[in-house]
Amino acid sequence: MARHPILLDCDPGQDDAVAILLALAAEDALETIALTTVAGNVPLDRTTDNALRLVELAGAEVPVHAGADRPLLRPLVTAEQVHGPTGIDGADLPPTGRRPAPGHAACALVDAIRSRPPASVTLVATGPLTNLALAFRLAPDLPGRLRRVAIMGGAIGLGNVTPAAEFNFHVDPHAARIVFESGADIVLFPLDVTHQVRVTEERLARIRAVGNPAARAVAGMLAFYRGRNPEGGPPQAPLHDPCPVAWLLEPQLFRGRRAEVTIETDSPLGLGRSYVDFRSADPNALVMEQADAEGLFALLCARLARL
Repeated sequence: MARHPILLDCDPGQDDAVAILLALAAEDALETIALTTVAGNVPLDRTTDNALRLVELAGAEVPVHAGADRPLLRPLVTAEQVHGPTGIDGADLPPTGRRPAPGHAACALVDAIRSRPPASVTLVATGPLTNLALAFRLAPDLPGRLRRVAIMGGAIGLGNVTPAAEFNFHVDPHAARIVFESGADIVLFPLDVTHQVRVTEERLARIRAVGNPAARAVAGMLAFYRGRNPEGGPPQAPLHDPCPVAWLLEPQLFRGRRAEVTIETDSPLGLGRSYVDFRSADPNALVMEQADAEGLFALLCARLARL
């Protein structure tokens, strides 16, 4: 069976790191053309270095292109209070001699998508959508050339940075709006579904039991991440960013409905809010609502064992 070509745009971040390793561990099913990085969970120099270290950990030969170091119109907001100063605290990965591939991430996205047959490449986005918005502005034909865009972001209900907004869309709401108005075939994994995928102590133990360096790094990251609950209360770790990759590998793990998604860019109070209208006659996204968390962790453990 032919492998599904993907581009993974990310801001690692422990949960982005797990998404990267899951994709690279599935080389029989997914052809990861490139990783592109954006400022988000931590600044761009850190997200790029993290991506390079993770590619080395996986033993992969995948280029990493650095992209936007700030949102389109707003100052950068980062999340070290959740992810630690490195973004992947707990992984304990050594420095790498690898360097980013030449060219801005937005240009790399344009070139990679145009080099492949139409409707063959899926673009997976797990950070702020700045690189995607830049690429879509550089090449207006790009949304129509993609197979789909699978995005972790937004919320049907409450956000996790403000009552209105989820982090990725809050960081760069203007970029998110460009992407959702682009005409691309979008599959959205909002907080409402990713919050169903929790790292419990038992699930963390299963990851540790895999025993190889990649699984140990994932277990270390998730143990750190699980203890950093900015809302207070008991440890929790919704595993947001692996969801789109898991869906590409096992789509039966998720269920959703089509809806019209609009991004708020005008109201200071609601900046980055994703309005999800399931009643719209003009839907622009498949919005996931249900996840099989046990199935996802079984998939993750099975794939990590291959690295």
